[in-house]
Amino acid sequence: MKFKKFGKALLMSALSAGAVLGVTSCVQSYTVGFLYVTGTVTSQTNGNGIISGFKIDHNTGNLVNINGLPVASGGTFPGRAVLLSGSRFLYVLNRGTDPATNGPCTAATVGCKSPNITQFAVGGNGILTSQETFFSQGLNPFRIIGDSTGTFIYVLDAVAPSTASCSLALGSGVTSCGDITAFKVDQSTGRLTLVVNAQVTSASGSALPYFPVPANPIDMVLSNSYILTLSGTAGTTAGTGDVVFPYTYSATSGQLTVNQNAAQPINAGAGTAIVAATGTVYVLDNEPLTVGNVVYQSQILPFTVGTGGALQAQTGGAVTDDPNQTNPIMLLAESKGKWVYIANQGNNTASTNATSGIVGKIVDPATKELTVMPDSPFTSGAGPQCLLEDPSNQFIYTANYNDSTLTGKSLDQNSGDLRPLPGKANRTFPLTGPAAWCLVDGRTS
Repeated sequence: MKFKKFGKALLMSALSAGAVLGVTSCVQSYTVGFLYVTGTVTSQTNGNGIISGFKIDHNTGNLVNINGLPVASGGTFPGRAVLLSGSRFLYVLNRGTDPATNGPCTAATVGCKSPNITQFAVGGNGILTSQETFFSQGLNPFRIIGDSTGTFIYVLDAVAPSTASCSLALGSGVTSCGDITAFKVDQSTGRLTLVVNAQVTSASGSALPYFPVPANPIDMVLSNSYILTLSGTAGTTAGTGDVVFPYTYSATSGQLTVNQNAAQPINAGAGTAIVAATGTVYVLDNEPLTVGNVVYQSQILPFTVGTGGALQAQTGGAVTDDPNQTNPIMLLAESKGKWVYIANQGNNTASTNATSGIVGKIVDPATKELTVMPDSPFTSGAGPQCLLEDPSNQFIYTANYNDSTLTGKSLDQNSGDLRPLPGKANRTFPLTGPAAWCLVDGRTS
């Protein structure tokens, strides 16, 4: 049978429409990724930090600036940030200014100036719009995490505001401590409301607005039913002193409950981070030190979490960092649980630094033991501050302090090797000033 001209045109029109609809449907099923970076440099007279943003090309890993960004972070010296489940709200922890140094507040800062938590609404195009400002209940806040449902946010404060509360929560004789401030998130507005400590009251009998943790807190992580806080002990020798303290976490109320377990020593003395992934908790220990005839090498300590939040050493025990790398600062477990990557800052003072890099480890699927990835370490920018995987699970990025860049790598799905991005000559993307933290947003458009 032969088609007439009109019939042919109609058929071609239908095929074209089908092709267009097919392409449109395919595009709509893709995940759109946005990458955000907090930074300390801004041209604004108020001294606020900034948030930069990029759209991720899921074909090449290339990053394109989001129109309208950077924006002011809502305070000075922004550090960590969280993007809650659903990708509607982003919260930046602005650490505030040390009046004595004009630098960021530290654990030792007295009279830290204007730390806060600033809420942003995330638009469909990745744009950020400032909303409200909230405040931690302790002194000198420096870490912030959210739960997996986007219902609660927790802030780690370097110093609790009352020394009397330390012994009430942590036992008699404890005279100093840090604390965790807990917030519930309004799912409609993103507004934060305080979760008051239901177990411990102050010396005057009123409810504490925070949850004490051991002194000199370093980092915290939410692992299943527990919030684990890593703390250091000032004045101890290399290889000892760091402890992990568990609170039981209620996914319903956000309440933290003291366990029967006291703070647990972990055979580390220079912890930098605690991370939970694929059923394992990892502690990074930065100890390239020699004391007497004993050499303490930077290492990764893997644990499982037992009853009451007690840590149990994983099969194979501690694994050393690469001997040519220094200052491990961040660990990332990729999405399939086959590999972990450690970002090493190196000497975080120079504008260029050959020792900065990413160390890869292979995860045994049965025992979870870590072994050396043959082609590791991989290059990064100078002084990486954070490490993340994009929503399509194809690319790994670091945001770097020393050279104010983002570095992108393509993730080899067979070996775990990190390779240069295709079609990008230098594989780096410029930032407006030094990076402090990074996070990624994935959604279906």
